[in-house]
Amino acid sequence: MITIPYITALTTYFSYGLLFAFGQLRDFFRNLLDWWKASNLQGYAPICLGLEDFYIRRLYQRIQECVSILLKAYALPQLNYLLASPVTQLVDCFGRPISSPPDAWFDVVERVSNDNNKTLKRTTKVSRCLNLGSYNYLGFAAADEYCTPRVIESLKKYFASTCSTRVDGGTTALHSELEKVVADFVGKPAALVTGMGYVTNSAILPVLIGKGGLIISDSLNHNSIVNGARGSGASIRVFQHNTPSHLENVLRENIADGQPRTHRPWKKIIVVVEGIYSMEGEICKLPEIIAICKKYKAYVYLDEAHSIGAVGKTGRGVCELLGVDTADVDIMMGTFTKSFGSCGGYIAGSKELIQYLKYTSPAHLYATSISPPAAQQIISSIKVILGEDGSSRGAQKLTQIRENSNYFRSELQKMGFEVLGDNDSPVMPIMLYNPAKIPAFSRECLKRNVAVVIVGFPATPLLLSRARICISAAHTREDMVRALEVISKVGDMVGIKYFPAEPKKPKLEENRVKVE
Repeated sequence: MITIPYITALTTYFSYGLLFAFGQLRDFFRNLLDWWKASNLQGYAPICLGLEDFYIRRLYQRIQECVSILLKAYALPQLNYLLASPVTQLVDCFGRPISSPPDAWFDVVERVSNDNNKTLKRTTKVSRCLNLGSYNYLGFAAADEYCTPRVIESLKKYFASTCSTRVDGGTTALHSELEKVVADFVGKPAALVTGMGYVTNSAILPVLIGKGGLIISDSLNHNSIVNGARGSGASIRVFQHNTPSHLENVLRENIADGQPRTHRPWKKIIVVVEGIYSMEGEICKLPEIIAICKKYKAYVYLDEAHSIGAVGKTGRGVCELLGVDTADVDIMMGTFTKSFGSCGGYIAGSKELIQYLKYTSPAHLYATSISPPAAQQIISSIKVILGEDGSSRGAQKLTQIRENSNYFRSELQKMGFEVLGDNDSPVMPIMLYNPAKIPAFSRECLKRNVAVVIVGFPATPLLLSRARICISAAHTREDMVRALEVISKVGDMVGIKYFPAEPKKPKLEENRVKVE
C-alpha cells in the first residue's frame, strides 16, 4: 500500500481540480460559440463527443499551464523551477521517435513545435540517450552474435512475412519449432504462439470462458486482460492487488451466491494474475494464490509478460523464482516483446487446451502469423538463455539483470526516492504524484541525455503518477552510475525525494593504514 504525503495529496488533487475547472469553463464558452454555427453533419451524430476527448484537450495538452497557477499560489521553493519551463503541454513527453535499436543507449529524434505542442515536427537532429524505458531486459533487442546471423538467414529463406493466417499458409517449420521450444522452456506439454502480445490476452480469454463463467482479476491487471475479460461475456469480480486473503473472500462469497439472478453454480471460475505487474514492479504472490485456487477448484491464468526470461535462475519466470510447480498453473501466458527482443505472445498449457485454442481462437484463425524472422529471434534467444549456443552468455545475462535491478533499486531508495516493486524485478516505478512534475522530470532527464518513461492518469490512479524505469542486462555499472547521478539531480530540482537520503558511508580505503 502506498502512503502519500498529505501536502503532496492535497496539491495533486488541487492541481487536477484546477485543470478540470478551467477545462469545463473553456468547453462552456466553446459550446456557446458552436451553438451559433450551422451544423454541417447533415443529420449525422458527431464521431467524437466533447466529453470523450476532454482529457486529451484539457488535461493532457495543458497540464503544466494551469498547474503553474497552483505553484505560484503556494510559492513552494522546490517547485519554482517548474514555472520557468517555456513548454506548456505534456504531448512532447510521449511518442518520442527513435532511430536506432533500443539497446542500453539509443538515438532519440528531436522534435520542434511552433504552436505550443499542438503539433510536433521531427528534425534531422538526434540525441544519444541512455535508455531507461525499453523492455530490453536481457539485451536481445540489439545485434547479437548468435541471434542476428540466424535471423538474417531466416529472412532470406522465408522473407519478412507469411502474409497469411496460421490455418491457411502461415505455418512454417519455424512456427512449429517455436511452439515446441516455448512449451519446453516454460515447462508445459504444448504451446500456441500468436503474432501480438496484447491480443494473446484479449483474444484468448473470450475463448476460454463465456456466459455463466466467472473471472476474478487482480485490480491492477493489464488492460489486455481487462478487455479480454469484458469481451468474454463472463461475470467479472476484482480482488485487491496481490492480496490472497481478499481473493479467498471474493471466491468464497461468489461460490456461495452463484450466478446472478438464478444463483446456479458457476460453469467455470478463472483467477487471472500477472507474474510481474508492469506498472508496480511487484512480483505476484503466486504460491498463496495457487493454494487458494486449489482449495476452491478455480483455474489459474498467469500472465508472465514481464517475468518470463527476466527472473528465475534459468529465466523461466516467477514459477522458477518462487518454487512453484508449473503443473499447478493451468494457463501460462507470456510475450516475446520483452526479454526475447522480438514480438508476439504465447499460451502454454495441456495438449487438450492448446488443441482447443487452435480450433477456436481468433488470434490463431484470423490474425496474420508471427513473421519468420521474429520467430527465429525467439528460438535463438531461448537457446542462448539455456546455453545451447555453446556459451555461458545466457547465464551471465540473467545474473547481470538481477544484479543491475537490485543495485539500481537500492541506490534510488538510498537517495530518498519512493520506489515501488520487489527485489529481482527489472521494473521500478519512481513516484512523482503531482501532475506538474510529470513533464518536468521527463524533460530534464532528456536534457541530460537520459530517456525515461513517465506515466500519469488515466493509465494510473489520479494521485499515483510515476516514472517507470526498466533496467537491462545490457546496462553497465558506468551506465547506471550516470543514470543515478542524473535522476538524483533532477529529483532535487523537481522535488520528488519524499524520504530522507541515507548518509554516505566513508570508503574503506580512506580509513586504511598502509602496511609495507
